[in-house]
Amino acid sequence: MRAADLSDPRAWPATRDADAFSADVHRMAEQAMRAPTQREADATDAAARERLAAAIASSDPGRLERVLACAPSVAVVRHVRRLLVDVERRAAGEGVGTLLFALPVTVVAALDGGAAAVTLAGVLRDPAALAAILREARVFGGLEQFGLAGALVGADAIDVAALPQLLARAARVDAHSPLDLQPAPIEVRERAEGVHLRFVVGALLRVGGVDPFGGATIGRWGMPFANALVRDLRLPGVAVLALPRPPQRLLLAVQAGRAAQRDVSFQLFASNAIRKLRASYGEPTATISAHRAVDAPGGGELRVSLSSPFAPREAEGFRCPLYPYEAVADVAEALHAMLRDCRVSDARFVAGVHADVDPITGGRLFFKDDAMAPLH
Repeated sequence: MRAADLSDPRAWPATRDADAFSADVHRMAEQAMRAPTQREADATDAAARERLAAAIASSDPGRLERVLACAPSVAVVRHVRRLLVDVERRAAGEGVGTLLFALPVTVVAALDGGAAAVTLAGVLRDPAALAAILREARVFGGLEQFGLAGALVGADAIDVAALPQLLARAARVDAHSPLDLQPAPIEVRERAEGVHLRFVVGALLRVGGVDPFGGATIGRWGMPFANALVRDLRLPGVAVLALPRPPQRLLLAVQAGRAAQRDVSFQLFASNAIRKLRASYGEPTATISAHRAVDAPGGGELRVSLSSPFAPREAEGFRCPLYPYEAVADVAEALHAMLRDCRVSDARFVAGVHADVDPITGGRLFFKDDAMAPLH
């Protein structure tokens, strides 16, 4: 069985449940995807972008969020988000304009020694110093007029629901008066590493039509930027690691950040579980399965279990979120690739969509069946 054969465990809304505006946008997205020619697809997309831009300018801040929340399929969600990325890109115009951007930061934090629970405030003590690191590395292709907000924020602060207000504010901010955003504190309560997603948000003065995010890489500035973030975040009794990613426009930054957080979470899980199993029982077996779960985004998720046929009671499990714009096969293949990187040669997919809870144990259901065929 292949990753492409995995079923989607999420529950998608019925078409009849969408409000009139959302249904119209969904219809245009489906029409564009089915268009027989690129010219027809482009024309339909242009009309849909106009509707979405009007929604951003409207007095109803929840309209965009509803469009995505009641979308009937992953294909529609992906298409509408691509259109919204275009709308965001066009919002600053073609000449001089203010662009908002965000750097995803995966923060790995754990209690150190005998410390009790600690809250990291998420306040950047010297955002100008962080901006100087980016400026010296010419992160934006030589554009130097930009400023950073003084807070680490969560994904909700810059995702679709927040986009109308942020784009309206973009015209009133510049490198000298960046966005005033509320920080998202990080609660550190355990000695095991917790993986948290935050964003450094900024405003950039763009001159001309050059894309300042086209060539962003992390090589020259990643380490000093990460070290400066850790200095701002760290408190006594907490071990902190910051893993920044290149800056992007807001919606793309959210998607890149969520993927990075999931990758780091899985890598931590896999390295710890594989080391434990190899030390005691030899090479582990991995299984990847799809499950319904009411507390998962969209009501469904993928799960990975690592176990050994020589220890049927010993197993480690990972819950992998599926975001609405993600295809199941893409996420499953990414998990499989990371397992290969960890030298796990016996990895298997489980057909079908499965329950959340094991009826025998009452705990989360993870598969450990060594009779399943391995992946090839």
